[in-house]
Amino acid sequence: MQIAVIGGGASGFMAAITAAEAFPEARVMIIEKSRTVLNKVRISGGGRCNVTHQPSDIRFFVKNYPRGEKLLRRMLNTFSAEDTVRWFEGKGVKLKTEPDGRMFPVTDSSHTIIECMLRTAKNLNIDIVTSTGIRSFLRREDGRGFLLNTDREDVISADRLLIATGGYPKAESFEWVARHDHEIISPLPSLFTFNTPDNYLLPLAGVSVPDASVRISASKHEWRGPLLVTHWGFSGPAVLKLSAFAARELANMDYNFTCRINWLPALTEQQIRYFLLGEKTNTPKQQISSHARFGLPARLWKAFTEKCEIPDNLRWGDAGNKVLNRLVELLINSQFEVRGKTTFKEEFVTCGGIALQNIDPETLQSKTVPGVFFAGEVLDVDGITGGFNFQNAWTTGYIAGQNIGK
Repeated sequence: MQIAVIGGGASGFMAAITAAEAFPEARVMIIEKSRTVLNKVRISGGGRCNVTHQPSDIRFFVKNYPRGEKLLRRMLNTFSAEDTVRWFEGKGVKLKTEPDGRMFPVTDSSHTIIECMLRTAKNLNIDIVTSTGIRSFLRREDGRGFLLNTDREDVISADRLLIATGGYPKAESFEWVARHDHEIISPLPSLFTFNTPDNYLLPLAGVSVPDASVRISASKHEWRGPLLVTHWGFSGPAVLKLSAFAARELANMDYNFTCRINWLPALTEQQIRYFLLGEKTNTPKQQISSHARFGLPARLWKAFTEKCEIPDNLRWGDAGNKVLNRLVELLINSQFEVRGKTTFKEEFVTCGGIALQNIDPETLQSKTVPGVFFAGEVLDVDGITGGFNFQNAWTTGYIAGQNIGK
C-alpha cells in the first residue's frame, strides 16, 4: 500500500510516522511544496518550538479552540497533550513546562523537535519529497487509489491520501480540494495584533502589564491576560487570544473597531476610587504623576496622568473629585480606535478550511471521497497561542495516521 501525505509540517509528519508505525507493510511518502520541511516548527516560539500546553482536564483544554472544540473534545481522548509529552519522551525528547503552561523542549531549540521527526521518519523508511506541489488529484480508473498531478508535470500514484497542507490565506487555494465536494469555510487570519495609529501610548513601545482586560466594543468578546504596548498598537496574550475568538467578527468590521482596556481588572471601580481618595490623606504632599500606583509601570502611569491633564506639580492633597474621576475612568475604561491588524511574528494562523461536517470525526476520513484523510490546520480548527495549534496538529495527525491504512 502506498500512502501519500501532502504537507511536510507538524501534522503531516505526525500522520506519516504514525501510519508507518501502525502499518509497517505500507510505503509512506511525504510531499512538500517548499524546499524544506517543518518550517513552522522551526520558527515557533521564537525558535524554541512551543510543542504543546500543559496537560489539563480535556473539558478545559478544548476551551482554547475558538473553532473545532467539539471535534477535539472527542479526539483528545485518543491523543491528548499528555500523550504528546509521552510520545516525544519516548523518542528521546524531554519537554519542560513554563509558568504560563507552555511546553518546550528542554534544549529550548526547535531543531530538537525537527531532528526527532526527521530521524524517526528516516528510521521508518518514509520518503520525503520536497519542492513538489500538488495541483490536483483524481481517483484511478480502477477505483483503487489516486493519481496526484504535481507542479512538475508528473504524476504520483497512491492508494491512500492524507492532506495536511496547513491553512491557506485565500479560499481559492483550496480549489483543488473543493472540487471533490468538500465545503470550504472561508479562511481568515487568526492570532493578530491591533493597530492603533492614534494611540497616545505608542511612544511607550515595550511597556507591558501582567494583567489587563481587553474588550471589543459592541460585542461579547473580552479577554484578560498580559498586555504589551508596541510601536503600532497592542499585542500580548490578551490581544492575541481575543483576536482568535473574535476573528470572523473583526473581519466583518474590516478591522476597524473600538477596543476598551481595563488596566486593573482585579479591582472594582469602587476599590480603585477608595484607594485614590485614601492617597489624599495618606500621601497629601506627593506629586500624583511622579509615583505610579497599583504596580503599574512608571512610564505608563505618567502617560495616564498626562492624558487626564493632571499637572506635574499637582499633589494628592490638592486633587479634586474631577481629577480623580478622570483617572478612575481611564484606568478601568481606556478606549482606543483600532485601524487594522498585524500578523503575530511569523506564526500565521488561519481560521477556516475544510468544513468539519465533511469529515468523519472518528477517523478524519473524507465523507465524500473515501481514502482521503485530513489533519492539521487545513481543517476548520484553530487554537489560541500557547501550544494549542501544535496540539491540534499532533492529535489530528496521529488519529488520521492510525486510520489511513485500515
